[in-house]
Amino acid sequence: MTSRITLISRDGCHLCEVAEQTLERIAPGQWTRVAIGDSVELERDYGDRVPVVLLDGKEHGYWRVEEDRLLRDLGRPPGTPRL
Repeated sequence: MTSRITLISRDGCHLCEVAEQTLERIAPGQWTRVAIGDSVELERDYGDRVPVVLLDGKEHGYWRVEEDRLLRDLGRPPGTPRL
C-alpha cells in the first residue's frame, strides 16, 4: 500500500523537522518523506516553499501542516474533491 501523504523536505530545515513530527503524531506510518535535493524537478517546483505536503500526489499545503484540514481530507476517498 502506498502512502497517501508525501512530505517534500530539506535536510537541516527546522520547519521540515516540525512537519515531520506533526505527521508522525497525527498519521504515524502513513506518510513518506522525499528530500527536495534529490530531484531537480522538485527543487524547481517547490524551491524555498518546503516543507510541502502532498495528499494523493497533489499539493495540500506548504510551510506548515494544517492538521484539521489534512485529517478531514484523509477521511475522504482518494480522488474526492477537497474544499
